[in-house]
Amino acid sequence: MKRAFDTTAVHAARGDFRVLGVHAPPIDLSTTYPIEGLDDATADLDAMLAGERPHTEKIYARLDNPTVSRFERAFAELERADDSVAFGSGMAAITAALLAARQRGTHVVAVRPVYGSTDHLLSCGLLGIDVTWATPSTVGNAIRANTSLVIIETPGNPTCVLVDIADVVRQARGVPVLVDSTFGTPVLQNPIAHGAAMALHSATKYIGGHGDVVAGVVATSNAFARELRVVRVLTGALLHPMAAYLLHRGLQTLPVRVRAAQASAMALAERLSVHECVEDVRYPSLPGCDPRGLLGRQMKGPGAMIAFTVRGGHEAAAAVMRSVMLATPAVSLGACDTLIQHPAGLTHRVVDAIALEEMGITPGMLRVSVGLEDVEDLWQDLDGSLRASVREVEMMGVGAL
Repeated sequence: MKRAFDTTAVHAARGDFRVLGVHAPPIDLSTTYPIEGLDDATADLDAMLAGERPHTEKIYARLDNPTVSRFERAFAELERADDSVAFGSGMAAITAALLAARQRGTHVVAVRPVYGSTDHLLSCGLLGIDVTWATPSTVGNAIRANTSLVIIETPGNPTCVLVDIADVVRQARGVPVLVDSTFGTPVLQNPIAHGAAMALHSATKYIGGHGDVVAGVVATSNAFARELRVVRVLTGALLHPMAAYLLHRGLQTLPVRVRAAQASAMALAERLSVHECVEDVRYPSLPGCDPRGLLGRQMKGPGAMIAFTVRGGHEAAAAVMRSVMLATPAVSLGACDTLIQHPAGLTHRVVDAIALEEMGITPGMLRVSVGLEDVEDLWQDLDGSLRASVREVEMMGVGAL
């Protein structure tokens, strides 16, 4: 029976609970497992080394874990994918995708902005990858004979810019496209439905949703899942079972959390867009922020992430972070509480300065992950902090308005 998204979020990968006699997912913390039959164990070891799941013998926890597998099945349902593969962090997930792709070719095309550490990993040369940075409209021109992967992030971190997934897939001409959909979540966006080969998430964020787990997950086809599992086995990047339990638990409230935070973000973005202390606001539903009309076609809503530029530059932005009382000045996103951070100085500090300027990541820009607090309380906090910070900068004579 085909179920609605919200029902799937609650019930995915829980169909055997009655047989097991449980109401919450069991957590398997074993590091090693008794071997019932040597021949079966040998066959399962060969299978896992080839990226398959074990059939009868689990053998060793670095290779596979039942609690992790249960979360993977649930997440694949939400992303409308054949399978998903979970890792110990979002960076472990993107690294695995790049290492797997490197077997097909050493050239990668990527579109900025992406998460700062992803940008750094692609640029630093550690993985022996040659990256070409393209714009959404020039991906096709950047494709080479040895291009093995195209990487985009939409909405982009931190500017919330939207990229047309289907158009990038068309330009890629058969080269697999990986979409970092962390900001979108499966609630608002399903990249595979638009032709992407892989939908990657820093599950640390909205999937976990409570700021108490670090994880990454890639939803994809069975074939790509096998490639990713081979890398995971070799590198030991398997997600911890306790983290998998927390992520599976987080799926049940994911739709409610995302939609509630989105409703508040829409109200805050509108108010920030006319605030006298704000120069610019980046939020998909604001005028001019969705020129390709992707809201309603690719995304079901604008999400709960806002980027805005404070009048007074870096000093004013830093003062806002000092002044907020309700919002937490911290990196990361997607938690129940509102987080505010400075991309140029923190999450994207490792990105080349020229690239930051080209992406519009300015010294005065702040990124807000809107949480589940009352929207009026959040506005009072942001409005008061903005006004106090700009006054402080004016009194110091720095960045005078």
